Amino acid sequence: MVRLGSLAALEGDSLQAYRLVNSKFPPIALFDDVADAADFEVLYQLQALTNPRLQNELGRLELVPREQIPFGIPGCSYATAPFTHVNPAGSRFSNGSFGVLYLADRMDTAIAEVRHHQERYWSKVPELNYERFVFRGLTCSFNDAGMRDATLVPLTDPIYAPDDYTHSHQLGNETKRAECPGLRYNSVRSPGNVCWALMTPRSVTSIIQAAHFEMIWSGRIVSVNRIATLMAE
Repeated sequence: MVRLGSLAALEGDSLQAYRLVNSKFPPIALFDDVADAADFEVLYQLQALTNPRLQNELGRLELVPREQIPFGIPGCSYATAPFTHVNPAGSRFSNGSFGVLYLADRMDTAIAEVRHHQERYWSKVPELNYERFVFRGLTCSFNDAGMRDATLVPLTDPIYAPDDYTHSHQLGNETKRAECPGLRYNSVRSPGNVCWALMTPRSVTSIIQAAHFEMIWSGRIVSVNRIATLMAE
């Protein structure tokens, strides 16, 4: 089994990576409307008095310390949302008890990763004959200082098992407990490419919307298309 201590620490480069998020989940305005944690607390308390949906919009704030939220950056809500809206079913490096911000080296890599999981999910929905799913393509700037490098671990290792996350959950839990900012690892759905699993949003300096994409479902995802004209938010 791969242990965190066996993985080299990255010295820290300013990088650009990519992410795909479902367009049905809008940006969370409150994260983007404030410059620091103090402003956030004041505005949160004021809005909580009049907005009964605020808690649902922000998610579980107790899962991410305020000092880890990169207030003031472009796209703060995109950086923070994966840590406050956690998928209880988990992901490759999370058992569902904490969030992870997944990024890819190319938009094509991000599409391949999301396409796999969308096909897996929608194939379980009976009588779904045709559907169109729209996603935002995001460009993320971040620094990987202190993250651990799992790209030298071969794809044959159990942490890269296609659908069994037992070993990758153990590595992810160890990474989270050690307060390590994240992992660089090989893409399973796009071999030869690289992804990152960020355990905190504090490494992010910007996330901006770059494009929209549609996935067409007809028994499976039959096509992925970039939408030329950005849709109105």
